[in-house]
Amino acid sequence: MHVLIVNFNLQGIDRSQYEEVCNEVAPAFGELPGLISKQWLADEDGNTYGGGYRWRDRQAMLDYKASEMFSGLSSNPAFTNLTATDFELLDGPSKVTGIG
Repeated sequence: MHVLIVNFNLQGIDRSQYEEVCNEVAPAFGELPGLISKQWLADEDGNTYGGGYRWRDRQAMLDYKASEMFSGLSSNPAFTNLTATDFELLDGPSKVTGIG
């Protein structure tokens, strides 16, 4: 499994506007091939938002990063300083702690 951590800062919109958009697009994320789960992240005090995505495998994650959906996220002027970091999930200890 792979985990993709995406972070960005909001610019020109506030948290409530951001949450409205999140609620609108959440069903589309639920349809992404290979996506096991997405956690929606918010640190309002630090103006840092994003998501933690758990993928079936690295290829599913790469397919998402090559998609129009990800391109729209990375080109959205309301999201600045975007980072996307891929991690391989360590299966053994993750199963012990409830993932897997």
